[in-house]
Amino acid sequence: MFIDKNSKKLPVDLGDAIMGNFGFGDFVIKDPDTGKEIMRLSTLKDLQKHVFEIPAKSLYYHASSNDISRWLYSRAMFPIAEVMKMHRFCSLDEADAVRQLIFDLIVKYRKMKNRGVVAVFQKDRFDHYSNFARIGQGSLGGKGRGLAFVDSIIKKNPVCDHFGGVSISIPRSVVLCTDIFDEFMAENNLYQLALSNASDREILEAFLEAKLPVRLIEDFFALFEVVDRPLAVRSSSLLEDSHYQPFAGIYATYMIPHVKDPYRMLKLLSDAIKGVYASVFYADSKAYMNATRNVIDQEKMAIIIQEVVGENHGYLYFPSFAGVGRSLNYYPTGDEQAEDGVAQVAVGLGKYIVDGGASLRFSSRHPDKVLQTSTIELALRDTQRCFYALGNDISSGFDVDDSFNLVRRNISDYAGDSALDLMVSTYDADNDMLIDNNLGHGRRVVTFANILRDKAFPLAPAVDFMLTQGQQAMGRPVEIEFAGVINDSNARRAGADKGHIYWLQIRPIIDRKDMVEDTVLNASDDRVILRSNTALGHGAIDAIDTVVYVRPSDFDSAATRDIAAEIAHINAEFVRQDRNYILIGPGRWGTSDPALGIPVKWPEISAARLIAEASLGDYRIEPSQGTHFFQNLTSFGVGYFTVNPYSGDGIYDTDYLDAQPAEYESAHVRVVRLSAPMPIGIDGRRGIGVVLKPTDTQDNTTIPNI
Repeated sequence: MFIDKNSKKLPVDLGDAIMGNFGFGDFVIKDPDTGKEIMRLSTLKDLQKHVFEIPAKSLYYHASSNDISRWLYSRAMFPIAEVMKMHRFCSLDEADAVRQLIFDLIVKYRKMKNRGVVAVFQKDRFDHYSNFARIGQGSLGGKGRGLAFVDSIIKKNPVCDHFGGVSISIPRSVVLCTDIFDEFMAENNLYQLALSNASDREILEAFLEAKLPVRLIEDFFALFEVVDRPLAVRSSSLLEDSHYQPFAGIYATYMIPHVKDPYRMLKLLSDAIKGVYASVFYADSKAYMNATRNVIDQEKMAIIIQEVVGENHGYLYFPSFAGVGRSLNYYPTGDEQAEDGVAQVAVGLGKYIVDGGASLRFSSRHPDKVLQTSTIELALRDTQRCFYALGNDISSGFDVDDSFNLVRRNISDYAGDSALDLMVSTYDADNDMLIDNNLGHGRRVVTFANILRDKAFPLAPAVDFMLTQGQQAMGRPVEIEFAGVINDSNARRAGADKGHIYWLQIRPIIDRKDMVEDTVLNASDDRVILRSNTALGHGAIDAIDTVVYVRPSDFDSAATRDIAAEIAHINAEFVRQDRNYILIGPGRWGTSDPALGIPVKWPEISAARLIAEASLGDYRIEPSQGTHFFQNLTSFGVGYFTVNPYSGDGIYDTDYLDAQPAEYESAHVRVVRLSAPMPIGIDGRRGIGVVLKPTDTQDNTTIPNI
């Protein structure tokens, strides 16, 4: 290449030479025989789109001359350029493989570049490889920040691309920042109605009639061209998932089905966004704001528009599973430790778990030891029987209830369907056993046995990875949300990936109610009513001034059925009065064998906020540690103590309780109401629990009887 330095247009000639020979201009694909231009590529996206159209001879020519790597180097795309420069294109027969190599390198590079970055949404650049973008200049909100944090963790851990045969990522997401909310509220003059005492329905209708900023329309159409799945429209307020205030779950999340008509899709998405905005001002939200001493008109709402994880199954859409995990387990059983973490998982949408359904609880470090499936009786009684899915009918319009278009289905409705493969077992009633497959005519039981015990899908290791990495990155215990899709058996047998796990959210576990003062836990023995060294639960339990206990001095193991009936009657009265109590008794609470303890059912002790098993001198039964009510304990945050004062394991001051006036008393049971609430604290990490005597004990004879 030569340039005349005496030319009057030397700068122009030099610029043309650099652009044409050093890769700084367009990539011009030429016919090596004639030198004629075949096509011109301006961007990496162009190369990805047209690489399979480049003739083999031209591809061989440019690759052999390092033209491709030079063009990539000039754009600072060093990882791809290095690989292309090192690759040796030896013959035309390799053309198809080289095209695929270039395509795969570009895809991997674009995914890598997009991870951990909240890009500004540009409608002409947003495509299938865009992962996380924002519209607006305001805050991302609490959930938006959490999602960006998760994306940064994934970027730092390349193992997420192939984690035991699955990939871990966040769903494709776009955030409408808080300035869009401010503009919407101001332009439609909504604050006066929103802050009034109008009903939730009136507020929602007013918001649905309002107009979003017009400039969003083209952005939404660009989004629809890329996303071909249902969308979740999630709240992401400034206060949600904050480090100091538990605002998660206060505002609405709507899901909308995917429809082919972009204008219909625009209407659905717009109404869902307005519905989330309206939920900021619903009565429950205002009440919660007042309770947490926040000012509602200072709350700002961002919106996360996110692909719903799942697949179509007929007219329903749902993921294989959804779950939540916590890096601290305050109800460890067996060999589990508090630091091992705990997860709950269920078939279908996560609403089942949010609503307190019988999800499967497991420790990600002990996945083969699941209490709920440890016996046939527990598996049939305490496992999931139904699930939630997204329907495609939304003709009735939006409702204050954000689950108005979700469909509830029985697990049995999908018996034999591949949607339940690996997650269910079949009950063989003739032999009273579970068979770990989705075949036959027996009842389907959600056990996840093929996944947790047989490791057919790396759910437990993935949950442990997310909890461990999340806690390390955040510097404190965390709670996560996740969902996943398991590929069908044909795809797995063909060597395809086992599926995909989507990491949906992360938030710190910080709740001031969890803080237990050392002065409570370390109180001297003379101040203690109960002390347990094997306590389940965590935190302070407030406003409990009543103890219901089985009289140790008159206990008769032959009368446990009568005692159970009596306690059920007492509990019903507590429920009617909206009161709670501490329940103490010998042996195992909830056992089906009356010889081993008090055979109550959960509804018969549902008002208890702390339950204690206390051994007696001549009645020492191996403690159950709450296994009979484990699902209820964890769902309602009930504490559970095991005390054996006769072997020096804990304290149970029966003399103190016997000395207090009884609110109710029979041959077997006493109810004692003290003059003030008892300080109660549980340290879930150490398994220590304490109930202290009130500091001001007075005579209680004036308290009305139960």
